[in-house]
Amino acid sequence: MAKDVLCEVRNCRYWAEGNRCSAEAIYVVSHAGNMASDSTETDCKTFVPAHEA
Repeated sequence: MAKDVLCEVRNCRYWAEGNRCSAEAIYVVSHAGNMASDSTETDCKTFVPAHEA
């Protein structure tokens, strides 16, 4: 498992200084079923806007 997860989405609740992700787990999905050809076909479902509780 990755030791460090980097994220540049500063308006996410889990964004931490140094572009670190502070979520306990990361959930990534593909728009193309269970296979993706490149990163544009994926999304981070862990994202939560910082203003949501």
